[in-house]
Amino acid sequence: MNPHSNMDQYLQPTAFMNFDHASVAAFAEEKAGGNSDPVQQAVNLYYAVRDSIYYDPYAIVLTIEGLRASSTLDQKRGWCVAKAVLLAACCRHLGIPARLGFADVKNHLSTKRLRERMKTDVFYWHGYTSIYVNGQWVKATPAFNIELCKKFSLKPLEFDATADSIYHPFDLAGNRHMEYVNERGEFADIPLDLIIKTFLEKYPEADTAWLNADFDQDVARETGAERQ
Repeated sequence: MNPHSNMDQYLQPTAFMNFDHASVAAFAEEKAGGNSDPVQQAVNLYYAVRDSIYYDPYAIVLTIEGLRASSTLDQKRGWCVAKAVLLAACCRHLGIPARLGFADVKNHLSTKRLRERMKTDVFYWHGYTSIYVNGQWVKATPAFNIELCKKFSLKPLEFDATADSIYHPFDLAGNRHMEYVNERGEFADIPLDLIIKTFLEKYPEADTAWLNADFDQDVARETGAERQ
């Protein structure tokens, strides 16, 4: 199979990956660091999205507007799918093919509020970005910003654009962290209808009350750390 067949679909702007929006374009160009090497551009963009956009699983809005790259950039926070969309959009803006990958995971980085609302430790449709560089697709997972990793004693997830970068099964203390239980595949855009369908099936008792809560405050309570 020709790896370049249908590659154009991974370079186009979409309703979600709106890199034609002025703020997204400017962010991509600035964070690429003036580098012309696609590998270094991808690495620079990964760290920019990982650390300048705070991970917030309470910021789930399953709409086009709620998941747009420009919306995440404006809010400076987002859940794993929103951050993966922003990274993919930035890569596409620079001419680097990018798509979205999804997996069901057992995520041990969560809060009491989340566990009570979800009634499960499985996070369905966990999102990451798949980037095409040096003739191969590599996975990049920019969800957990470095401050959050420090609070939960996790090793920050690094990315060098040469190998897959997915979450470790254990934290620094040897406790369970992330277990990938089901691969959903990789897509040119967000399969929003499928995600909504799964969430309605798997989280039937969840409501929107936790969406109005403060994730940073809950993390501080969970880890016993004072909020900065």
